Amino acid sequence: MSRLFAKWYDFFMSPLEKRKFNRIRKELLSKATGNVLELGAGTGINFPFYEGVEKVIAIEPNQHMIERSLSKLKQSVVPIEMVQASAEELPFEADTFDTVVATLVFCTIPNPEKAILEMKRVCKSEGKILLFEHVKMENRFLSTLQNWLTPVWKKVCDGCCLNRDTMNLLKNYHISITKVQKYYSDLFILVEAVNKKKI
Repeated sequence: MSRLFAKWYDFFMSPLEKRKFNRIRKELLSKATGNVLELGAGTGINFPFYEGVEKVIAIEPNQHMIERSLSKLKQSVVPIEMVQASAEELPFEADTFDTVVATLVFCTIPNPEKAILEMKRVCKSEGKILLFEHVKMENRFLSTLQNWLTPVWKKVCDGCCLNRDTMNLLKNYHISITKVQKYYSDLFILVEAVNKKKI
């Protein structure tokens, strides 16, 4: 991921964040409990919204994004530790976290299947999985448009896949989904789930 993309990410996302995303993030993160793992923390946009949890460990593979997140660390009311790591290879023991959070990150993970397996491994059995993602749309015309735009979009937005079918990925790996809320038709989804380790 380029330094330029990290520098301008918050600026370009600001209209969406101020209009609706901040409220969605706050609502989602209010459900987090205990020891929390955040996947792909990016510029730390979630950090000010954590309350009532013991600790957050936030992983991010890109050093430029980590540097941009440091100012938001100061806005947090809970302890947050940044760790440079990828979602596909989490440097934590199994059953470490009570809650795993991912917001607008599964679209950019190179191997989302491996990331889901790692997420399940480090999350405790019956632990919470909280996601806010943009996904492949159900409308046939719009999903075809997403497929068509994705190759160019990935180059412009450092690997972001417009057409990632995250919902089906979760179901394929036996994530027990308890709530789904859709935004902007079904381009963005909020997912609350439980980590079922025994099927």
